[in-house]
Amino acid sequence: MLHSVSLFFFLYLFWLLLSGFFTAFLMAAGVGSALAVVWFARRMTVPRVPAGRVHIGLRAFTYLPWLLKEIAKSAWSVSRIILDPSLPISPTMVRFKPSQKTETGLVLHANSITLTPGTITIEADAGEFLVHGLTRDSAQGAVDSEMDRRVAAGERAP
Repeated sequence: MLHSVSLFFFLYLFWLLLSGFFTAFLMAAGVGSALAVVWFARRMTVPRVPAGRVHIGLRAFTYLPWLLKEIAKSAWSVSRIILDPSLPISPTMVRFKPSQKTETGLVLHANSITLTPGTITIEADAGEFLVHGLTRDSAQGAVDSEMDRRVAAGERAP
């Protein structure tokens, strides 16, 4: 029951943060949406993390700003490519082995690559990623990258 209450609380808080509007209708819609998600989650066999084992490492608070900076840099680069009349693209796919050991680390790394404009993770198998890049440099930039090192370091955090 505590899990459901905390899930509802965080979902509703997330709704309010993303909405930014506090009209009666939108707040009621947020309550309804959060309740629906909690109801679906209770009906599904969603694995529950025991209380006390949920933690966010200090590295997460340094990784998120770094990732947002990388997303902004990539968005600027992709915008420049789009606005260039010659459209200097060189679509490339690379396959490489990420250094993460846990499933969570692999998922975080693959999603971080996809969030960065100009690259997308096509396949994320246990020991290998296939990444498509808008340019050869962006695709090669995913191989043995700072992102890989930061996510792997976050895996080792307590």
